Amino acid sequence: MVTSMEFLNYVLEQIAPLPDLRSRRMFGGVGLYCADVFFGIVSNDILYFKVAEDDRAGYEARGMRPFRPYSGRPQVRLTYFEVPADVLEDGDQCAAWARRAVAAAMVTRSERSARTGKRLR
Repeated sequence: MVTSMEFLNYVLEQIAPLPDLRSRRMFGGVGLYCADVFFGIVSNDILYFKVAEDDRAGYEARGMRPFRPYSGRPQVRLTYFEVPADVLEDGDQCAAWARRAVAAAMVTRSERSARTGKRLR
């Protein structure tokens, strides 16, 4: 998994309206955070957003694929889906989709916290 700085900078520019936006290199890709909420992945110059179950069908209807972190294990996939090129190219729309990804990540985090009994930071 290789991510070019040029593509990463473009993605960060498109979603710059998100508050406290940051990125962190991880496993050859890049994780995207809004404050401390992990909501996106950039891998192989493809942007993936966290997707809530009720948004998943919309991504799939547009032919977007889920992020698969292990090429040798295609059955393993995460709830992160490719962002359509037309969305990525429109900064306002991309930022709106990113906000939905942050919301989806927050719900997942809240549900996980409720199951484990741990408080959110």
